[in-house]
Amino acid sequence: MNEGIRVPQVRLVDEEGEQVGIKGRDEALEYAYSKNFDLVEVAADADPPVCRVMDYGKYKYEQEQKAKVARKHQSQVHVKEIKLRPKIGEHDYKTKKGHVIRFLKDRAKVKVTIMFRGREQTHPERGESLLLRLAEDVSDLAQVESAPLQDGRNMVMMLGPRKNPVSGGGRGDKDDAAADKATGGDGEERQQDA
Repeated sequence: MNEGIRVPQVRLVDEEGEQVGIKGRDEALEYAYSKNFDLVEVAADADPPVCRVMDYGKYKYEQEQKAKVARKHQSQVHVKEIKLRPKIGEHDYKTKKGHVIRFLKDRAKVKVTIMFRGREQTHPERGESLLLRLAEDVSDLAQVESAPLQDGRNMVMMLGPRKNPVSGGGRGDKDDAAADKATGGDGEERQQDA
């Protein structure tokens, strides 16, 4: 940019994007300064290098804004981990399942790990059946991305959120009934029509 350009000749492009022609470096700098702009090298590999007359501060700001918008629309994938034991109690299982459901609703992937200790390692089928049960229980929200896999003392399964979650079966009927009560009896008329 400006004095940092060291080549003797440049192909000059003005602020409108029109070709001015091949100019000496000093002449190109004078042209840019006369218009209150910067001379910026945009194609160093060309022969001679292409330099453009522009407001570099404004250009840099616009590039940062574009990058910010691109980051905003980019979705980041978070991986949460839940650890279970093969001999987990029913209430503890429901609590852990609730955590998995919450993570999936937040659009995060869930790594479910079952930790085996001692003689529990001789019965990996217990851990696998527990993982498959969990996958079945959350199948309306999640899909299995990697099946249960033994990894030393642990067994790991990866669950990912579904693109379009399947709605719960009986839940919609209750919501409709509540909406009908709130509207003051419109639901009764719909029932008679149906």
